[in-house]
Amino acid sequence: MVTSEFKLFKFMLIGIGIALAMSGPVRAFDIKSDVSKESGPFDLFKFGFKAYKNGQKEEAVEAYKYAAEKGHTGSRWALANMYADGDGVTQDDFEAFKIYSEIAQQGVEPGSEDTGFFVNALLSLANYYKHGISGSPVKIDLTQARQLYFQVASTFGVPEAQFQLAQMMLAGEGGNASPQQAKKWLNQARKSGHPGAMAIFGNILFDEGQTARGLALMTAALDRCKPKDCGWMEALQEQAFSVANEADRRTAVSLSHAIASGSD
Repeated sequence: MVTSEFKLFKFMLIGIGIALAMSGPVRAFDIKSDVSKESGPFDLFKFGFKAYKNGQKEEAVEAYKYAAEKGHTGSRWALANMYADGDGVTQDDFEAFKIYSEIAQQGVEPGSEDTGFFVNALLSLANYYKHGISGSPVKIDLTQARQLYFQVASTFGVPEAQFQLAQMMLAGEGGNASPQQAKKWLNQARKSGHPGAMAIFGNILFDEGQTARGLALMTAALDRCKPKDCGWMEALQEQAFSVANEADRRTAVSLSHAIASGSD
């Protein structure tokens, strides 16, 4: 299953949703409705989005499928997410993988409104290649995962991709270990406020002798971490805090406030 951290654009359609919510109730998806399978892809997408927001997920899936068949990228993306999460359909990572692959193979024009969907698809595919999909032809392929993370990190500057790429470079997964390159990507991601990157980059600086600054970054990361990630970040910070001297601890606390406020 694709984890929530890879759904970077989960709420990118909120603006559309507000506009659609004002246009009236959703009717059952059938030939008597204003929308049918012969309707244009954007009309089908709008219907599917409204149906989803109103809890009518079966109708949403049907509308998205028809729109996807007509080449609508946003509908493909929404449908893939539903399969990945088991949201309104039976959870099926391989089906999600196939749809994300269609989006990736389609590509995207520079500045296109479909860029977000394309980037999300690449990240989702990278995650699938990193972990594989049990009972499917999709096996673990760390080289492919690393290449996809690099593409998103370098071309689109997405912090999550930079973080994932850095971790693979540190571990030597999917290619040679490259600590200096990993530090570069971690530093870029942490400047965008990525808590995981802040924690790991801080730990590296701490081990290199930049005690106060490294501890400050690890401390600042704890203010931003998601509940599922706070445990390992807290363990890093506590270990560093326990061996730092009192002067470095005080400096770190002061620096962490500046980092948290975005002024460092």
